[in-house]
Amino acid sequence: MFETLEELPGDPILGLAAACKADPNPNKVDLTLGVYMDESGVTPVFDAIRQAQAQLVREESSKVYLPQVGDAEFNSGIRSLLLGESSSALAAGRVMSIQTPGGCGALRLGAELVKSAEPAARVWLSTPSWANHKPLLGSVGLELQNYRYYDSDSHGVNFGAMMADLEQARSTDVVLLHGCCHNPCGADLSRQQWSELAALAQRIGFTPFVDVAYQGMADGIEEDVHGLRLLVDSVPEVIIAASCSKNFGLYRERTGAIVVVAADAARARALQSQGTVAARCIYSMPPAHGAILAGKVFSSEQLNPLWRRELAAMCERMNSLRALLVEKLNAATGAEFNFIRGEKGMFSLLGLSAEQVQRLRTEHSVYILGSSRINIAGINPDNIDYLASSVASVMRSHNSVR
Repeated sequence: MFETLEELPGDPILGLAAACKADPNPNKVDLTLGVYMDESGVTPVFDAIRQAQAQLVREESSKVYLPQVGDAEFNSGIRSLLLGESSSALAAGRVMSIQTPGGCGALRLGAELVKSAEPAARVWLSTPSWANHKPLLGSVGLELQNYRYYDSDSHGVNFGAMMADLEQARSTDVVLLHGCCHNPCGADLSRQQWSELAALAQRIGFTPFVDVAYQGMADGIEEDVHGLRLLVDSVPEVIIAASCSKNFGLYRERTGAIVVVAADAARARALQSQGTVAARCIYSMPPAHGAILAGKVFSSEQLNPLWRRELAAMCERMNSLRALLVEKLNAATGAEFNFIRGEKGMFSLLGLSAEQVQRLRTEHSVYILGSSRINIAGINPDNIDYLASSVASVMRSHNSVR
């Protein structure tokens, strides 16, 4: 049976991380994987999660399956986190949620719902976008389209081109948007741009599908979902894929949720029934551990404020790293990397050529993606000067940054 199958290439990002790990250079720098790391290069466990875990160990008496929709405390907490305690959509019962295996599970389940409701729907993805968006949304058979988003010359959002492309969307289409901390470029929409986008969605009738993987890691928990909430207030239906990998540190626990704001309560109930059937066909039951921990943090008067403080400290550290990196790169290269300071979240595109990226790896053991995406959180006081000098070295022969 299997003799016809050929060996496929490995994941390029994971492959780079593995190559870095095997590199004997003591000065090597790994800025590949999209995980938060502290100054010692460790992905930490939140104190709030540690305490929730200790509580769970004391209280847990069974390992029976969770309900198909997932942990009740988690579902309630993630809906409120995304939409706000005073959300009129929540009050009207127009919101359904299903706990999923990470944000990836949420994206796939959202694609299943779109395919069931409108098989001819096209899904619009930003250029560039997270690499996994294409296989997760396209694997159900939906047609994918692209809209221009990032301008490499200005190192910012090409909003005019974005809006011009989305003018071609149909009312039956879905537009995937990064809620905050755009991956891979770190360039986010302004509040005014979110407002104009919401007006376009209202006029054309397309359905926004918002990927919220980094809430709390740009400007703050509430600030980071301003655009999402504006869309919810503007159009009747919004699909949301939420992940707790970054903002709770629950990477390996695969904790996420698909949240859909429907036109009315009856449609929300119908969507929940459709979603649970689709989930049953894909993975049957959701994993319990991470969702229970996040649910405890959501509902605890002690753990919730602790988690918020820890998340704010992570956000502050990355913003400080951005400012320091700009200072170091500008001084080392003589070029201007000021755009990095205004970006949000963990990622930035340095604007280096493919040849320069390759030279960073082979000559300096600095590992970044071929697009020149770096993980800001992988920078620390021990490697930032070496990183800046390495970038300066590969730029000298070209004397330019794209």
